[in-house]
Amino acid sequence: MGTTLSIPDQSTTDLSTTDLNNTDIVETPTAAENTSAQPEHEHDHDHAGHDHTHQHGPVFNPEVTRSVEVTIPEDEVSRAMRSTVKRYQKQARIPGFRAGKVPESLVRARFSERIRQEVLEAVMPQHFQKAITDGNFRLVSQPQVVDMTMEDGKPLWFKASFEVMPEFSVDGYPDVKVEKPSAAFSDEEFAGEVERVRDSRSTMEPVEEERPLVDGDWAQITFTGSVQPAAEGESAKESAPLSGEDVILEVGGSNTLTAFSEALRGATVGQELKFEVNYPEDFGEKRLAGKNVSYDVAVKGIKRRVQPELNDDFAKELGDYSSYEDFKAKFRENLQSEKDRRTETDTRDRLLTALSERFQFPVPESMIQQQIDARLDRGLRSLAAQGMREEDMKRLDFARLRAAQRDSATSEVKSLLILDRIADAEQIGVSDQELHQELELLSLQLREPLDTLQVRLTQDGSMARIREQIRRDKTAKLLYERL
Repeated sequence: MGTTLSIPDQSTTDLSTTDLNNTDIVETPTAAENTSAQPEHEHDHDHAGHDHTHQHGPVFNPEVTRSVEVTIPEDEVSRAMRSTVKRYQKQARIPGFRAGKVPESLVRARFSERIRQEVLEAVMPQHFQKAITDGNFRLVSQPQVVDMTMEDGKPLWFKASFEVMPEFSVDGYPDVKVEKPSAAFSDEEFAGEVERVRDSRSTMEPVEEERPLVDGDWAQITFTGSVQPAAEGESAKESAPLSGEDVILEVGGSNTLTAFSEALRGATVGQELKFEVNYPEDFGEKRLAGKNVSYDVAVKGIKRRVQPELNDDFAKELGDYSSYEDFKAKFRENLQSEKDRRTETDTRDRLLTALSERFQFPVPESMIQQQIDARLDRGLRSLAAQGMREEDMKRLDFARLRAAQRDSATSEVKSLLILDRIADAEQIGVSDQELHQELELLSLQLREPLDTLQVRLTQDGSMARIREQIRRDKTAKLLYERL
């Protein structure tokens, strides 16, 4: 994995690669002059002519935080310094001096911060990686330089801290069980789903005959409602009168308040009604919960729901079905597949919760923060898809949103680490064919050519994450099937 150290006076130093720009160097403000480039919580101390720095990076979980101290020989640092200064001399463009003729002393003074940073980038990576290899550390965070001494004529010394993969055992995981409910789709459930589809295709027709409302009728009403005197501190909006025009209610319907059904039952068109509704404390609309409302209602009309016949014509209106029997067979198959998926998802979630309760270990803070980032990213994408504007997103309270996601993100990270450990125990792998199938599906979903998608995912490092997710899904499915 590519690791990054935060270096004083600069944002980051990559410890696995060094990218030196060979373009001309022109006079620019140094890092010391450009305070906007300084990372937060950074403190530099100059002790007797040498640089001794303490860097405060992101918060780590102390239970999985480790550190390494690295000393780089003075001759190696000096060589890197001389090489960098010479390159700056060749590339520097300073008024009054010909190209390549700028004095070394002026280059060192003018570009001291940039030279220093490039020297660090040149010498630190391989030494840090060796220390990680020698210590057999499995890093899960970007390492942070927490202390460093860099003095002319002396070795470079630095201390870096980072989070590592927690050590824990999943011995006994086959014994962790949860109830696996039946996913069978009953005839009663299927009949209810067919009725739901039928209702969605029904029409409302006026009742022409003069008669009172009965259960099953749909009353067309106009109403006003007066909420009881506003409570102290209640806004004008919360206590404003209620009103509605040409509202349709089913008399005796499950979604109609009992008080409305009782008042409307037996009423006729043109009749005006007065009645009160006492809303329960747990009523879904907060404004009305626990309130008393006096209603004036005028019955404007009576309607009845006309449902289509369940025949071949009905089936053909719904889609590419040859007959009503064809529709029923395919509809039931789809419903069963969806119930199977929900049952498996719910059961796997409960199983992972049980495994998380069984196996306790510290969770790296950096992994929690990455998971929070992923959850917020999904949430923002969803809001954007629903039409939320970018300027409105910027006004969201992200500190509050991150805090609200923390518990769920922690549970997710813990579950993923447990799945990885079980996958190791089960020797579960991912074949190239399985990866290719996943990429084909992703290509269709994103409407991106497969070849282009593969190149992009390989370049941004996502290919390894996709393979990792496939492995976890296979592991979770194996555990589910064993229940």
